[in-house]
Amino acid sequence: MREERGRRRMLDWPKDRPSFRCLPPRVVPSNANFCASISPTKGEPEDEKHLNQENNHGENHEDWKDIVRRGGSLKEVDLDQGVNGWASPPGSVFMVRGRNYFVKKLKSPSADWILKPLGVDWLKSNAKLDHVLARSDNRVMRALETAQVTEGKGLKDFVVAVNLQVPGKEHYSAVFYFVTEDPILPGTLLYRFIHEDDAFRNSRFKLINRIVRGPWIVKATVGNHAACLLGKALTCHYIRGPNYFEIDVDIGSSTVATYILHLALGYVTSVSVDMAFLIESQADDELPERILGAVRIAQIEMESAAYVESQTTQDKGTAACQGSNPQSNLSWRSRLGRGFSLLGNSGKISKTEDKGADK
Repeated sequence: MREERGRRRMLDWPKDRPSFRCLPPRVVPSNANFCASISPTKGEPEDEKHLNQENNHGENHEDWKDIVRRGGSLKEVDLDQGVNGWASPPGSVFMVRGRNYFVKKLKSPSADWILKPLGVDWLKSNAKLDHVLARSDNRVMRALETAQVTEGKGLKDFVVAVNLQVPGKEHYSAVFYFVTEDPILPGTLLYRFIHEDDAFRNSRFKLINRIVRGPWIVKATVGNHAACLLGKALTCHYIRGPNYFEIDVDIGSSTVATYILHLALGYVTSVSVDMAFLIESQADDELPERILGAVRIAQIEMESAAYVESQTTQDKGTAACQGSNPQSNLSWRSRLGRGFSLLGNSGKISKTEDKGADK
C-alpha cells in the first residue's frame, strides 16, 4: 500500500516543478590553495608580493630580470593592443644597413636585438636627472645587486641604459633599460663603443624611430623610419660602470629636437612610437647593422611619470649650467607653441637628419 501511494504522488508531481537530484559532495579547497586564490592585500606592491610568494615556496627565487620587467612607473603592455606602457618590437621592423650597403646603398630588416629589453622608467623631477644607474633608489641596479649578493645570480649580467632627458619647468626622463647575459667580446662594435672615447661614440650612436600610430602632424614632423646620429645632433654623456653603461641624451641641447619631441608630447596619449638604438656600421666588415635594443612607447600619459628628487640640485656647477639655458625655465607646452613656427620646414628637418645619418 505504501509503495502504491508513493507511486501515485510521483505521477501527480507537477511537471513545471523541479525534481530533486543527487549532488556530488562539495569540495572544500585546502588552506594553501584557498589562500592562493584570494587577491593580494590592497596596496601591496606587485614586486614585493611576488617575492614573498617565491620565498614561501623555498629556494626557487624568481629571476631578477623578470622582477624588473614587471615593475616601474611604465608597465609592460601588449605589443599590438597595449596603451600607457612599453613593449618590445622585433628587430625585423627596423630597416638597417645591409650586407652590401656601401656598394648598393640598400637597407634590410635587422636581425633580432643584441640586448634584451629590461624595462622603461618614465620619471619627472625638479631638475635634470643624470647618471640614473648610480642612484641608490634605482630599481634596476638594486634588483641586480640583490640577486648577486643574496643568490649569487646575475654575476655576468651587463646593463645598458639610455636616458632621454626632456627639459622644461618639470624635467622628464624616459629611461630605457637593456641587458645582456653573454660576455661582450673584444673587437665587437658594442665592446668598442663601451671602451673607446666619446668621439667614437658620438660618431656611431644612432636612433631609428618608427611611428606606429599617431596623427598626421606627428608623422609628418617626426618622419617614419627616420635615422639620426644622436651623438652628433645632441649632447650625449657616457658613463661606464663596473657592470653597466649609461647614455644620457640631453634633448634640450638642440632646438629642433626639442621642438619635435614636444610636438609629439602634445599628442602623447594618441601616439605609439618604436625606437631602436644601434651603433652605426661605417665599414664593410661591420655590416650588416644590428640594433642594440628596441622599445615601443604606447600612448603614454604624462601623469603616469613617477616623481623623484634630483641628486644634483645642490651641485653649483650643474645649477649654473642649467641657469645659462634660456629655455630651461619654460614649460614644454610654451616651447611647443613657439615650435609651431617651424612646422613649414618639418619635412626638411626629418629628411635632413635621415640623410645625415646615412651618408
